[in-house]
Amino acid sequence: MKVDIIGDIHGCFQELHNLTVRLGYDWNTGIPIHPDNRKLAFVGDLTDRGPESIRVINTIFSLIQKDLAYYVPGNHCNKLYRYFLGNKVQVTHGLETTVAEYEALERKEQQKIRRAFMQLYENAPLYRILDNGKLIIAHAGISEELIGKQNSRVKTFVLYGDITGEKHADGSPVRKDWALEYKGPAYIVYGHTPVSEVRKVGNTYNIDTGAVFGGKLSSLRYPEFEIYSVPSSMPFVPEKFRELK
Repeated sequence: MKVDIIGDIHGCFQELHNLTVRLGYDWNTGIPIHPDNRKLAFVGDLTDRGPESIRVINTIFSLIQKDLAYYVPGNHCNKLYRYFLGNKVQVTHGLETTVAEYEALERKEQQKIRRAFMQLYENAPLYRILDNGKLIIAHAGISEELIGKQNSRVKTFVLYGDITGEKHADGSPVRKDWALEYKGPAYIVYGHTPVSEVRKVGNTYNIDTGAVFGGKLSSLRYPEFEIYSVPSSMPFVPEKFRELK
């Protein structure tokens, strides 16, 4: 199989467009299609913080509908889904930008985008096993012992990482660096934690290079294991990047 896995987009539609064009995708039909039948894959966190979350949702929804892409949800996707369900969620940490875009739409368009995103989310697996088990895509990663399982522990891990329950001074959760412990044969491609360059540890690749924080939007081309990136148009926020060792 040939797939191009793209890191956390967070509403950065222009960067998504630029990166897919760089990867050889054609937008003539309104969505990115590759002449060699490559597929795209998305590690979640499609929305929030960036300027065009609605366009990103529409694009990924259309790709999934045409069986041209794979998608797994991130924690921001989960929160937007709960917002659309009508649950009480805090409209903070980036969700406010998506909600503002949503509220600016005509009611008919609101209903359309709400239905599309909820369908996208409800049909997505927590993590995706591809290429006969050789490749796994999970938003915040997955530990070896959880592969093949579906439970609340798996859901917490793939959405938020290996959290300890403790908090940093800024209120963000303390996460263990699970990639250092991973020794499995499958390649795991994930995002969630912004790093300045794609980070390879063993058979794991963190491809969230902080597009929404002024870094880059990056992709891992599989099975070639080539990295492609495009610069972000967003302001650079250095404190958002975690340089893990």
